[in-house]
Amino acid sequence: QVQFVESGGGLVQPGGSLRLSCVASGSKFFRDYPMGWYRQAPGKQRELITFITSRGGTNYDDSVKGRFTISRDNAKNTVFLQMDSLKPEDTAVYYCNVGGEADPFADWGQGTQVTVSS
Repeated sequence: QVQFVESGGGLVQPGGSLRLSCVASGSKFFRDYPMGWYRQAPGKQRELITFITSRGGTNYDDSVKGRFTISRDNAKNTVFLQMDSLKPEDTAVYYCNVGGEADPFADWGQGTQVTVSS
């Protein structure tokens, strides 16, 4: 059973940067899955904002395009999210899971809180 453990969130001022990490433990097939970053803002549904395919192709929602960069290290079963030029509307709990070209797994991690505020 795969477990996702997200980290790297925090409080940052508008215009700042954060780098999130997500380790997928218990998976021997991590490299075969497209991985996504999702976020859930207060009072809103969780949404997929970016994903990276098993071959390294990437896709971004318009809301984060040009500011966020997703990457992966298959040797470490880890996916990253570099977030630059952060805005208050980026405030949310961020999660990783399978995404984009495949449906997410049923079990989600606890996520990591990102708060963008002055």
